[in-house]
Amino acid sequence: MNASTAPSPRLSACIITFNEAGRLADCLDSLAFCDEIIVVDSHSTDATVAIAEAKGARVFLRRFEGFRSQKQFAVEQAAHDWVLCLDADERVSPALRDAILAARDTGFNGAAGYRFARLSDYFGRFLRHGNAYPDRVLRLFDRRRGGWRGTREIHEAASVDGPVQTLAGDLIHYPYRSLEQQLAKTQKYARMMAEHDFARGKRASLAKLVLAPAWRFWRGYLLRGGFRDGWHGLVYAYVRANYVRQKTVMLWLLQNNQAVADPVGGPSGPNPVAPVGGVSTPIAPPKDS
Repeated sequence: MNASTAPSPRLSACIITFNEAGRLADCLDSLAFCDEIIVVDSHSTDATVAIAEAKGARVFLRRFEGFRSQKQFAVEQAAHDWVLCLDADERVSPALRDAILAARDTGFNGAAGYRFARLSDYFGRFLRHGNAYPDRVLRLFDRRRGGWRGTREIHEAASVDGPVQTLAGDLIHYPYRSLEQQLAKTQKYARMMAEHDFARGKRASLAKLVLAPAWRFWRGYLLRGGFRDGWHGLVYAYVRANYVRQKTVMLWLLQNNQAVADPVGGPSGPNPVAPVGGVSTPIAPPKDS
């Protein structure tokens, strides 16, 4: 059998969830072209699991230990070697679906993975400029040649050994339900990144405390044209700059032996668990090393 008559590779979609009943159905519907759908759920308390099962997904329940490890576990459960990884707040656009199917028809010839642009909705407007777009992500890959590797559990990224190609079309992203949810999410992400950087030996400086947030704002808003997205682009640039400020301040506190989170047990009981970006994660005390 030659390449022109060989069957197209089968494709597994992989998603991790926690209390995503309000957004999961649209995500799953956009993946109807895949040969199977894997959902790894962190013991949701809403209808997430029921929705996933009703849509025909194979559901696995697993305690959340980190975004990277949860996504890698999902990839390992797939029946097929080519996997497409999404979050519950993402959808495959028709143009991207067509590009994926065209690549699959060629047997994913010559690539170990594919990246594509992610287009994010921000309070009623898709951001097409600044730091928000094109935000290309590697989400379609041959798991025999890569996966969710490394030790960083926050701002995780897949990687592969071999060529990576870029597909046309956008991955549609609905990251925030409200400004309050965004602010809470970015603060938790800032803490997790500060702890990760501190554990790796990175340190903040007075110059970074002052300049890093300002640079993030001006780079995205002016140099990359975020102002072209109107007031949405302005608010987005401010909030993202604030994330950099929070992360740098927390790193500064850690290196000066100061707490950035409530201690385990705290005055009111055991270590709480809070949702971060759709998945629950323990609010851990600062790492000492």
